[in-house]
Amino acid sequence: MRKILSASITSAFLATAQAEVDFVHQVVPILKEHCSECHSGAESKGGFSMNTRALFIDDETAVPGKSHESYFIDLIHDSDPDYQMPPGDYPRMPADQIAMLEMWVNEGMKWEEDFTFGTPTYEPPFLPRRPKLPTITGGTNHPLDRLIDEYLLLNDLEKMEPVDDSTFIRRVTLDLTGLLPGPDRVRSFCGDTSPGKRQALIDELLADDLAYTEHWLTFWNDLLRNDYTGTGFITGGRTQISEWLYQALKENKPFDTMVQELIAPADSASAGFINGIKWRGTVSAGQTLPVQFSQSLSQAFLGINMKCASCHDSFLDRWTLDDAYGLAAIYSDDPLELHRCDKPTGATAKANWIFPEIGNINPAAGKEERLSQLAGLMTHPENGRVPRTIVNRLWGQLMGRGMVHPLDAMQTEPWNEDLLDWIASDFQDNGYDLKHTLRLITTSAAYQSKSVPQEEINDAESYQFRGPHPKRLTAEQFVDAIWQITGNAPASYDAPVARGVIDPALIEQLSFESSWIWGPSARPGPPPHGEKILLRKNFSPNNKVRSAGIIAAADNAYVLYLNGQKILDGSQWNELDAAPVANSIKQENQLLIVAENRGAKPNAAGAFCAVRIEYEDNSDEIVMTDETWQVSQSVPPGSRPGKWNLDELTWTSSVSVNVPQWKSATDKRIGKTLARASAGSDRPVRASLLKADELMRALGRPNRDQIVTSRPSELTTLEAVNLATNGDLVANLKKGAEKLIRAFPAEKLVESIYLSTLSRYPAESEENFASGILGDSPDTATVTDLLWAITMTPEFLIVR
Repeated sequence: MRKILSASITSAFLATAQAEVDFVHQVVPILKEHCSECHSGAESKGGFSMNTRALFIDDETAVPGKSHESYFIDLIHDSDPDYQMPPGDYPRMPADQIAMLEMWVNEGMKWEEDFTFGTPTYEPPFLPRRPKLPTITGGTNHPLDRLIDEYLLLNDLEKMEPVDDSTFIRRVTLDLTGLLPGPDRVRSFCGDTSPGKRQALIDELLADDLAYTEHWLTFWNDLLRNDYTGTGFITGGRTQISEWLYQALKENKPFDTMVQELIAPADSASAGFINGIKWRGTVSAGQTLPVQFSQSLSQAFLGINMKCASCHDSFLDRWTLDDAYGLAAIYSDDPLELHRCDKPTGATAKANWIFPEIGNINPAAGKEERLSQLAGLMTHPENGRVPRTIVNRLWGQLMGRGMVHPLDAMQTEPWNEDLLDWIASDFQDNGYDLKHTLRLITTSAAYQSKSVPQEEINDAESYQFRGPHPKRLTAEQFVDAIWQITGNAPASYDAPVARGVIDPALIEQLSFESSWIWGPSARPGPPPHGEKILLRKNFSPNNKVRSAGIIAAADNAYVLYLNGQKILDGSQWNELDAAPVANSIKQENQLLIVAENRGAKPNAAGAFCAVRIEYEDNSDEIVMTDETWQVSQSVPPGSRPGKWNLDELTWTSSVSVNVPQWKSATDKRIGKTLARASAGSDRPVRASLLKADELMRALGRPNRDQIVTSRPSELTTLEAVNLATNGDLVANLKKGAEKLIRAFPAEKLVESIYLSTLSRYPAESEENFASGILGDSPDTATVTDLLWAITMTPEFLIVR
């Protein structure tokens, strides 16, 4: 079954793969140079206007996907002076530009949704607006529904129908926590007849600080281009804000405070956002740190694409090169010369704020003071732009489309200006509380209505709101869902965050010296290159365990197992890897480390590990690498210690090794790293805490070298191939199948699978079909195939 569905999905997705012409930078300049004088703005000679895409393709002047049928292409090629375009007294269009236009048409004439060749007629207000709520027309007093009901009435649109309970619980649980609701929670919610159960569920979800934080971490990492690995980290040209961001979400820090701490950081914890990425080698003027600052600040908090204006006056809106460099100069340590299209202009930028209605920056002040002034302007009570931008992003996350669309085009007119401004002012009036606004949106009848079928969603130029849009599961949501269904989440994670609460005194208590070991070849040493050894240590807790954490490092590479389960691996001797392991500790325990000495010649080799166990009586114990560990110079093949016959190996005592570089790199971080791991949660690890793997990248997780405010909605060939062939995915589903077979009798298995995956009971036809496939004695392979088939369906992959 899985092979058949795999082939059909792959072939369907292959058809979606296509190249893309850059409309703004490759097409717009050509049309402006050769066509705009006669066919844009107020000019429409020959009845043809190219102000918008709709006007451009009117009367088949252009036929998307078919350049050979597009009349304007024929006119460009025409050699007759009476017909050719541009007209005979204008220069002919070069062949490479014609080819670019043909390619653009053949690829579907992609058009920036907020772009027009005409003169923009809408200028959004900057100051906050507090619209008066209309009278109740739809039977509900919820402020957002009153505004939307009036909108529906004025636009002669039908009132939206409420969604059923199973769809609602799946939608709101995924939207607020990124997780699927558990089967028991679905059963209890759908069986509850109390009128306030949806409000109660929303409050319950928002009160789950850990689930909320680890879901919304994905959104904020994308928006603030924060990650755990990637460009700049190895060379020191980039720093994380992970610990600060995680804690800010966990305590629901007011958004205005977050903005202030990001723009004018008091310490290094939140400084990574404004400091950007220091690229190696020679970079263009548009990638210098001050210009990155201007671009990031504008996009993340103001909804402005300042990248175009960082090179030249923008084609898309009113922002200029002076605007972009004025913001850049606020951050710059030295005088900043303007560059136009990467060429110096000779002019020096002056620190400047782009909305002077509420004040400006003192360009003579020092950098720290300039940043402080900017932070004050960004969070000024009369700054309505920043609140509008963030609530529009939150609306887009929950409803599938922003009130302003695209999200980074806040100069564009929203489909309901009063709705946007009311939510933004309410956000300010309620202390910039992110959870308050999420609660406000999700408690509305509009959010709780049926989603608009994908095929009925109208285009941007004639958009009318008729309900939430379906949303694809993010890469992290998909992976988390698979781990939930299968109970197979990893034990460790990469984000340098504490999922529990850390007592500062614990960090000091755990700041001990590392102890490194190796096999007999380390005496006298150095060990031969390519040598691989197996280290082991057995231990037993002496009381009831409250929490436990583990840290490890090796020169050059290692894999660490606890009781047969892979916990950590690494190949950076100067980094400490860590994981909470309370759930893995048993009465009798065994640590195994497979360590390898890589390199082209004999070199120093060592491994370090420490486990900290905290007991219920408040005592603790440290199990650390030392000469009591045993070593074998033979390592069994494979990566499943449960299948290794360790008693057949020859074991000797390990050898202590002491390399000052190891200790200087790791010892200063032992206290904080081990405390963080010890303060871990017993809740399963989330995908947002991990570095992106092959599957997550295929499913649209960005590398975050740039700010990302919306993930791709299109299906891709890479996604299809990974969903059909990813070995880890199939292995997880297999383990889930084994778990389900053990947990449920055959007659309850189909119901459990449907509740676990789709948050609903199976229809009678589905029950009969699936039961017929599984039979009276379901086997692992068949249940695995059924799980795979269901998790590949649109109903699973899309939040409706």
